[in-house]
Amino acid sequence: MLLTYHREAVARLDPLTLYGILRLRLDVFVVEQAAAYADLDGRDVEDGAELHWAADGPEVVATLRVLRDPDGALRVGRVATAARVRAHGVASELVRRALERCAELDARAPVVLDAQAHLADWYARFGFVVDGAGFEEDGIPHVPMRRAPAVGLRVAPGARPRPGV
Repeated sequence: MLLTYHREAVARLDPLTLYGILRLRLDVFVVEQAAAYADLDGRDVEDGAELHWAADGPEVVATLRVLRDPDGALRVGRVATAARVRAHGVASELVRRALERCAELDARAPVVLDAQAHLADWYARFGFVVDGAGFEEDGIPHVPMRRAPAVGLRVAPGARPRPGV
């Protein structure tokens, strides 16, 4: 497996790559996790939004997006990893790179995300802390998480993603 990591705005993406990103999100969130929801929520095409992905050759094997929320926070979301590369550090590397990008975009902004509750400890390895009451989204328990701007980007030794990441 020879992985490459990328980021781009939707408008500048090759159509086959965009298809691969959206297909992976559909496979993980809608099919595997049985959460029928509107993945195409309009946020991917917002000004400044970026899609990040890891590819094994032409195949997209992990993806996430970085957005700017109205309150100025940067938001990481739609983190999805193909089953065949889970537990190989692919999602960890993609998140690490996304956080580096967030620091480039605005080092003073906090980074937020809504984590599936069973992944809160995994995100904590990147400096995220639970920041509010848990909630259910599409039948899956979630928790809001926040990473302060001054938190380092180190990943705990041996950090491994769990299924769905």
